[in-house]
Amino acid sequence: MKFIHTSDWHLGRQFASRLLIEDQEYVLDQMIAYLEQYQVQALLVSGDVYDRSVPPVSAVALLDKTLNRIAQLNIPVIMIPGNHDSARRLGFAAQQLSASGVHIIADFEQMLKPVIINANDEQIAFYGMPFNDPELVRNYFQEPVNSYEAAHCLLAEKIKQVMNPESVNVLLAHCFLEGAVNSESERPLSIGGSDVVPHTVFDGFDYVALGHLHAPQYKGAEHIRYSGSILKYSFSEQFHNKGVTLVGLDANGQANIQNLPLKPLHDVRTLEGTLADIVEMGRQDPHAHDYVLVKLADTHAVLDPVGKIREVYPNVLQLEKPGLYRAEGEVQAPGQALKRDEYDLFCDFFEQVAGQALSEPQKQAVKAVILDVRKEEQA
Repeated sequence: MKFIHTSDWHLGRQFASRLLIEDQEYVLDQMIAYLEQYQVQALLVSGDVYDRSVPPVSAVALLDKTLNRIAQLNIPVIMIPGNHDSARRLGFAAQQLSASGVHIIADFEQMLKPVIINANDEQIAFYGMPFNDPELVRNYFQEPVNSYEAAHCLLAEKIKQVMNPESVNVLLAHCFLEGAVNSESERPLSIGGSDVVPHTVFDGFDYVALGHLHAPQYKGAEHIRYSGSILKYSFSEQFHNKGVTLVGLDANGQANIQNLPLKPLHDVRTLEGTLADIVEMGRQDPHAHDYVLVKLADTHAVLDPVGKIREVYPNVLQLEKPGLYRAEGEVQAPGQALKRDEYDLFCDFFEQVAGQALSEPQKQAVKAVILDVRKEEQA
């Protein structure tokens, strides 16, 4: 049997102030093409379908459109909520939807009822572990659960009590595996590192389709893995290879795993250099419509840098000015005061606007104003 494992769609996500619905639909179209190309028997979505519990209308419309297209291919979908989703909202009408092949496992009762799929004389049982924090698990089962590790141990044990160990068993879960690599765009599950779960919790399953972390990776064993998100959702992810995971399971539960790449509508990049260098680079850049973070190396104040950069890179989403934090050629030690103060920055600004440097009387006047402001701030 072949299926595709994906997660962390984050429909309705914004990157800086840019709504990514068009970008998300672009890669979901590629995923649907893979479903057809590889003639898979199921699609697994391991949580964070939406980016927030009350998603925008455009995100709901995109999910509806995507599921309708997959239903037309007669490919079952198995889905669980993640920490960004509202389990109740995502699980609305789950019982009715299952009749059309969309199986949303959103509560603990559904968790213990596997989705059985038969294909090519093989039968696989798919279990879903919806994301829940320790408090919800403790209250539902009336067990002394005080950590994410304890919660996942209990939930995994509940599933193992009802599953047939002689069958091929697949689990969907949404958590942070101990030792795995995270990125800036993931929302922490808790404070202080208490959200980590050891991979040994998932021993006994033939494949574990994980969600939450945005970089494709595995821990403990190759069949316990994250597919990663479908798009780069922060500049910390610029070197990730986004995609979906194609999994083939034989009758003995042996997995053949392949990453299928997703090409973004706009890539995510960081550019470094002076303003003049960046502008010149943009005039010749064939991918100038990517989402970019610009780190300016200029050591003097620059007038309207974002406006000038947007003329060649229209999708610049973030601008940093590390060059102003040090004199040219120097490396700034942590906590070191700015090498250029308000006076230096104003002198640069005046010269760019007026086309000439401040006269000596003007310099003295500016220094006096700055001194008066500092005295007021200290009063």
